[in-house]
Amino acid sequence: MLRPEAGLEARRRHYSDIAPSIPATRPALSLVPATVPRRGEPSEAIQRYFAETPHEHPVLAVDLSIVEWNYRSLALALPDTQIYYAVKANPADDVVDRLAALGSHFDVASRGEIELCLSRGIPAERLSFGNTIKKERDIAFAHQVGVPMFAVDCEAEVEKVARAAPGAAVFCRILTSGTGAEWPLSRKFGCTLAMARSVFLRAAELGLKPRGVSFHVGSQQIDLGQWDIALAETAELFDDMDRNGISLDLINLGGGFPARYRENVAGAEAYGAAIRSSLVRHFGDRAIETIAEPGRGLVGDAGVIRSEVVLVSRKDAGEDVRWVYLDIGKFSGLAETMDEAIKYRVTTDHDGGADGPVILAGPSCDSADILYEKASYRLPLGLETGDTVLILATGAYTSTYSSVGFNGFPPLETVCL
Repeated sequence: MLRPEAGLEARRRHYSDIAPSIPATRPALSLVPATVPRRGEPSEAIQRYFAETPHEHPVLAVDLSIVEWNYRSLALALPDTQIYYAVKANPADDVVDRLAALGSHFDVASRGEIELCLSRGIPAERLSFGNTIKKERDIAFAHQVGVPMFAVDCEAEVEKVARAAPGAAVFCRILTSGTGAEWPLSRKFGCTLAMARSVFLRAAELGLKPRGVSFHVGSQQIDLGQWDIALAETAELFDDMDRNGISLDLINLGGGFPARYRENVAGAEAYGAAIRSSLVRHFGDRAIETIAEPGRGLVGDAGVIRSEVVLVSRKDAGEDVRWVYLDIGKFSGLAETMDEAIKYRVTTDHDGGADGPVILAGPSCDSADILYEKASYRLPLGLETGDTVLILATGAYTSTYSSVGFNGFPPLETVCL
């Protein structure tokens, strides 16, 4: 069995000594903001911050009250489901602290995210190592600090967990189609139902605790029916494992809860109602525990990026389409514009006047740094070099995707309000 490095226990005590105390359970959710935030729009706090604070480079402002509102809304919509915030969506200390204070658990994907949560005073038992691709020494570290659950999707990963975290609980991730998602997750994660059966049998054979099934219906999932399809397959797998003497009791509903980009999306209550209905349909009164791993749905709407227009040009004098180059691009936080999958709303101080078609691009010396060429964006004809552009609903998967300094441009700054 792999052993953690020397000094781990000392660091663990250090985390406990310096980290703030937080509640062990989530608070009652009867008190919610009196005014519902305008979904995907800059909040008053963000507008005020931008008006009062100059910046030389792009900046992401995150309104923590909207993060809290989104958490409370989802918790009310899924009252019997424990929320595990996907730290990768936005790991800013203030975001993690706010969610921890509300009682959230945390889905972590690496040793670094585990250490972040521990440093913020979050007990290890409120973490789940949800990445199916883990180094064995990182599994050992997680086990030693007390992380109780690990995701797997193949027998080789099960064997790593058995060696590095003997007796640990595991859940197996199954494949989904990703239909209806604006950011599908392909086949990189998960396995077929037939392979999941072998994974559970191997886990039990090696002394692990097979807990249940996880799936992810795809990020920014618009089709509420996709959870029903996944839960039907999960129920089939539960029944199969019952026949093999393994009783499963955990369903990880994954993420997929959307932010509001160019198109309106259903609210948390609609997603919760659809999921609750499917759970009853496929599992009846069976005693199961459910967890969910939202990321984008909690922090996406809470953030706005302020950017500056670097250049407005045409490739030919007779062309109608202008090229608008911003001081932020694919490599400085807007990676999810790849294949023009996530379509952010863009606003300017000139909105309301005459507009025309544009191609939006970033500032780097890489020809791939084009944000939108096919998605039919239009911006005011009065837009000029030096103008401010706001990119809305950018609280998720922006700062974490930002490079450390490609072409000498600094990483995306994050400010939490």
